[in-house]
Amino acid sequence: MIKYQTNHVTIFQSVLFKTTSLVIRTEDCIIVVDPTLLPEEVVEIRQHVDRWKEDKPIYLIFTHSDWDHILGYGAFQDSIIIASEAFNKREDTEEILNQIQQFDDQYYLDRNYPILYPPVDIPITEDGQELEIGKTKLTFYKAEGHTNDGIFVVVEPVGVWVAGDYLSDVEFPFIYDSSEKYEQTIAKTDKILGSHDIKLLVPGHGTATDIKEEIIFRKVLSYRYIQELRNAVSDNLDHQFLIQGYKYRQDQINSHNENVTLIKKELEIKKN
Repeated sequence: MIKYQTNHVTIFQSVLFKTTSLVIRTEDCIIVVDPTLLPEEVVEIRQHVDRWKEDKPIYLIFTHSDWDHILGYGAFQDSIIIASEAFNKREDTEEILNQIQQFDDQYYLDRNYPILYPPVDIPITEDGQELEIGKTKLTFYKAEGHTNDGIFVVVEPVGVWVAGDYLSDVEFPFIYDSSEKYEQTIAKTDKILGSHDIKLLVPGHGTATDIKEEIIFRKVLSYRYIQELRNAVSDNLDHQFLIQGYKYRQDQINSHNENVTLIKKELEIKKN
C-alpha cells in the first residue's frame, strides 16, 4: 500500500516485514527501487509506474540481493537494471530464487510474472560512482555488512537517500556479511548528509524520515548495538537486552542469535 506520496516520490510498504518499495518520477526518467513483496503489491507498483511513465525510461535499482528485495524483477523486465558488481557476480542465484519459490509455495501465492534473477545493465563498481540522466543525478555508495553486495543511492535533485537494509526504525542490524563492514557502511551517514541535500531517507524496512536528527539517531543505535553486542560476546555477558526495545523481537530474536554466531566467528578469527 502507498505510505507516502508527493508529485515526485511514492513509497509503497508491504504488509509483510514493512518492506518498502520506491518509485521516483523526474523530468528525465522513472526510478524504481526493490519492487516487492506480495503478488498484488507488485502489480500495484507496476500499475503506478505505468501511470507515471509516459515515454520515460525506467531505471530499476536493487539495493542488494536478498530474496525479498529482488522478487519483483519479473514485472519490470523493460527496465534498465542497476545494482552492485557483487550483485551481478553472485554464484548462488539459484538459491535465492529457490527462497522466493519456497515463500510462494508456503503461502500458495501465484504471480503473473516470472521469478528471475535480475541481469545488471549498469554495475556499481566504485564508492561515490555517479550516473547522470539529463538533470537527474544518482550517486551510489557501497553498503556492505548486511550483505556483501549492498548499495546506497542518493537521487537528486529530489534529495532521496535509499538506504536498503540499513538505518531502519523497526530492525536492529541484521548482519549476514561482516560487523566491521556494517560499521563502515553506517559511518558514511555523516558524509552523505554533508555532501547532499537529503530531504528523505527511505530504509528497506520500516518508516521513511525527513528529519536529519532521526537519521543520525538511527546510525547511533546501529553502532551501539554492534559495539555492545561485540563486547558482550567477547566477555560472555548477557546481550538479550539489546533488542528489548524492538516491537517484533519475538521473531527477530533469530536474527539476533545469527548476529551472535557471526561475531563469535569474527572474534575467533582475530584471536588466531
